[in-house]
Amino acid sequence: MRCPVKATEPVKIAIVGLGKIAHDQHIPSIGRSRAFTLAATVSRGSSLPGFDHYGRLGDLLGARPDVTAVALCVPPQVRFGMAWEALQAGRDVLLEKPPGATVAEVQALADLARAKGRTLFATWHSRFAPAVAPAKDWLAHREVKTARIVWREDVRKWHPGQTWIWQAGGMGVFDPGINALSILTEIMPHPVHLTSAEMEFPENCETPIAARLEFEDAVGGTVSADFDFRQTGPQTWDIAVETSDGSLKLSAGGAKMEIDGRPVDQAAEAEYDGIYARFAELLAAGSSDVDASPLVHVADAFMLGRRIVTDPFHDE
Repeated sequence: MRCPVKATEPVKIAIVGLGKIAHDQHIPSIGRSRAFTLAATVSRGSSLPGFDHYGRLGDLLGARPDVTAVALCVPPQVRFGMAWEALQAGRDVLLEKPPGATVAEVQALADLARAKGRTLFATWHSRFAPAVAPAKDWLAHREVKTARIVWREDVRKWHPGQTWIWQAGGMGVFDPGINALSILTEIMPHPVHLTSAEMEFPENCETPIAARLEFEDAVGGTVSADFDFRQTGPQTWDIAVETSDGSLKLSAGGAKMEIDGRPVDQAAEAEYDGIYARFAELLAAGSSDVDASPLVHVADAFMLGRRIVTDPFHDE
């Protein structure tokens, strides 16, 4: 770990990968941040008017030593090599979720960041939804009996034309499902482990379009999860928890909370603003934040799960 540094001016950061998530979330949040200033972009196919642009990460690293941090918004299949290159070059790295295509990749990056004295932040944006921290506090001293996750959305709306998500390493329905798992692993008072799973694979895809998971903790609590990429109309991102002392429900992906059926007021939605505030804290402290537990659950599902072949998927 390097010594903490007190920032006197915004950190110059580059975005690597100018896809939907970069335009929808990262660029606006960096624009609102006092801790960062967007200094450059890296992308093979597009650029951002008004900013220095590079076609390769190596070109940026060689030309702009003043850009000390990078946010990797590329698909997980290619993220490891870029993160490794940036850390080797002495840059701090923010990883979009999931932090890698495999658990071993994430561990290797964490080890390299430690050896190089750089900050590595494996982000889970859903943990910064406004109701997640209050839910964690409410559950901290309660015994969880059961929890039920329903995370169903329309892949054509959220991932239009993104063929990488159906390729090995792209995670399929676990790309949104891991958001639910990131909340679960944050709010549960005891760790859970997977006990069974079944996944539906379109016959023309390498990743699942739906999954059903069962978990247990060490003190008798159980969790079930229902992930599906085929839901049209209203989208569903809910987690309901029954405890020995009341019930809790998170909805809208963690933006809203109910206790015993009564709504609890929450702050405004600002997940990615929270991510960049946390990144600034880590840089100031000279530390890293790399929690792979949501990805471990996905890996366990692929190891333990029963595979079902279903109808082909066509993005049209």
